[in-house]
Amino acid sequence: MVAKLNEAEREAALAALQDWKYDAERDAISRKFKFTDFTEAFAFMTRVALHAEKADHHPEWFNVYNNVDITLTTHDAGENGGLSKRDIDLAKVIESCL
Repeated sequence: MVAKLNEAEREAALAALQDWKYDAERDAISRKFKFTDFTEAFAFMTRVALHAEKADHHPEWFNVYNNVDITLTTHDAGENGGLSKRDIDLAKVIESCL
């Protein structure tokens, strides 16, 4: 089982991820991305997918044309899942894929 972040850890991590929003109900973080067209959006998703597979930690995402919405939470963190260091690390990798 993966450890969930406590409130202080979460706040510190989110301070470095300015465009990510915290969803308290799901204990998750999310961000919306907009690209010039579908090709750019898909290329971004492909880059993220390669990193996610290597880390064995996968985003929840939704794509329509040039928009990509990503949510990160760790399903095996704590009793009901929640935000973990794995999510923060993946968010940082996602930022590097832009």
